[in-house]
Amino acid sequence: MKTAIVTDSNSGISRETAREWGVYVVPMPVIIENRIYYEGVDLFPEEFFRLQREGKHISTSQPAPDDLLSIWNSVLKEGYDELVYLPMTSGLSSSCQTASVLAAGYGGKVLVADHHQISVPQKNAVWDARQLAEEGASGHEIKEKLETTGSDSIIYIGVNTLEYLKKGGRITPAAAAMGTVLQIKPLLVIKGEKLDTFAKVRGTKQCRARLLEAMQKSAAEYRAQGLQIRVDASGSFESEEEAQAWHAMAAQAFPGEPVQYDPLTLSIAAHTGPGAFAMGISRVVM
Repeated sequence: MKTAIVTDSNSGISRETAREWGVYVVPMPVIIENRIYYEGVDLFPEEFFRLQREGKHISTSQPAPDDLLSIWNSVLKEGYDELVYLPMTSGLSSSCQTASVLAAGYGGKVLVADHHQISVPQKNAVWDARQLAEEGASGHEIKEKLETTGSDSIIYIGVNTLEYLKKGGRITPAAAAMGTVLQIKPLLVIKGEKLDTFAKVRGTKQCRARLLEAMQKSAAEYRAQGLQIRVDASGSFESEEEAQAWHAMAAQAFPGEPVQYDPLTLSIAAHTGPGAFAMGISRVVM
């Protein structure tokens, strides 16, 4: 049984990495002033952040059904018996539900794994799924493992500005205005299907410190359960220097850990704005 692994670009997997890993990526649409762009195809960070700073209206959407079916059909025509699709968590988008409905027309050849992850943990899930496929696991076995372990992940995100959370309806205009005056920075948490406010901290420096403290506590709790985990950093920085500085700070909080850094995808940065900083924990699928 030859099984393909397909995901979406919310995983942060580039075209180059996809080719290297032998997986397939569905580009997520980003809508700017009513024009549809595709992350990694005709929209890249420099232009995206420029348009965002210019105040252009930016929103996100799930992949169009025709686009998704086209990629699935193309993958199956390459000689695969089946494919496992890993979309972003169903808690933040209807992409997973739509994909599950579409998969019903493939007679079991397309399996959609609702693994409750996004960003770097989603990327790690794709890597694990790829490894399982290479070891001979069936699509059903891969889907079951991913869904069983998917909730054992957590992401903490701090934002540099409340403007984009306000635009996305995550906070009210009044709360955004008050937060800006008082320099209140929300620390958000994504665990399983939920995006919640974890803490409200005054100032970016304190927010970063609170994030690192929360990460250290969560990592210790996971390990106390006997789980093997990965610790990673991410962010929506416009300069390489800012990204490197955050990566160094994150790595310093976890000495001896192979802390990796990946940029937040543009479809996430559309809601967090530039300068967001994040870390995530994901369970290694055994």
